[in-house]
Amino acid sequence: MSEMILVTGGAGYIGSHVCIALLDAGFDVVAVDNLSNSNKASLERVQSICGRSLIFRHADIRNEELIYDMLRACAVTAVIHLAGLKAVGDSNVRPMMYYENNVLGTMRLVSAMKRAHVKTLVFSSSATVYGMPRYLPLDEKHPLGPTNPYGRTKLVIEEMLKDLCRSDDGWRIGSLRYFNPVGAHESGLVGEDPLGVPSNLLPFVAQVAIGRRETLQIWGNDYDTPDGTGIRDFIHVVDLASGHLSALRQLGQPGLITVNLGTGNGSSVLDIVRTFESVSGRSIPYEIRERRAGDVAACYADPTFAKNALGWASTRSLEQMCADHWRWQLQNPNGYQGSELPKVRERSRHLRRHA
Repeated sequence: MSEMILVTGGAGYIGSHVCIALLDAGFDVVAVDNLSNSNKASLERVQSICGRSLIFRHADIRNEELIYDMLRACAVTAVIHLAGLKAVGDSNVRPMMYYENNVLGTMRLVSAMKRAHVKTLVFSSSATVYGMPRYLPLDEKHPLGPTNPYGRTKLVIEEMLKDLCRSDDGWRIGSLRYFNPVGAHESGLVGEDPLGVPSNLLPFVAQVAIGRRETLQIWGNDYDTPDGTGIRDFIHVVDLASGHLSALRQLGQPGLITVNLGTGNGSSVLDIVRTFESVSGRSIPYEIRERRAGDVAACYADPTFAKNALGWASTRSLEQMCADHWRWQLQNPNGYQGSELPKVRERSRHLRRHA
């Protein structure tokens, strides 16, 4: 019988791609999401892509009893924890919401896992825990100093999980520090569907290309970089999802492992604009604005440890990231809203027993 993996935040952008990776690898999946910033239509499409069923539960990870009951009822063996609020700017406005959702939510999840004797966890952390880069590329030994509430919640959780492992050597935990996820599944059926004005670069660029927005704002063109615009490490979301699968498979020994998930390559804002124009055949009008407070000139990963510890490396180019994102945008100009969903195959009898 296949192992059952619980994916928190499973209906989200990263979560839906992680569910695809798990199902394709032969795992069974129960996805939990409170749908505060996601759409369960993504999971209907996941099942269509994979030709396999998963279990979905509309629930909040802060509901410890419900999570505990689910872990037991579905015979879960491991958890991939992606649920949480994630917008840097919003975290400055509503910091307590971020601490409640991210930190308290993780505490409740871990408590439920401990009671259910499920002690294998892959946690979605963030490169924001590094703060202002002191050197590049950023390796896992770089000093930590997040500069916003979102990043601080991730660091608090990392420290909490370290303490948990020190107190109980039965835990096996992987903490994955993401850089900048972009792109979409190659089918064009699953991708990033931000609510309101996108806070990330590529969805904004795509919405300008499709005509939903008139102009891209570029925040600063006087950085010490080749073209003056900020440089970031963009990683294809499918590569990122495969990193979770690699982490899950490597958690054989007790303790906590912390790993960067990035490409090791930096791309500037104008690199993104030019590449997206090339793959889409559309013009991306932009205007230069003043730098935003807290933005850095460059930030990109040293992915060496991920290769050594997980046997994982990113494989998809910037061109593929943009092409896949454009395909998603073209096929879903309004995201999941109002789009006809593909036919989803009938749920298997095995999964129905757990539903």
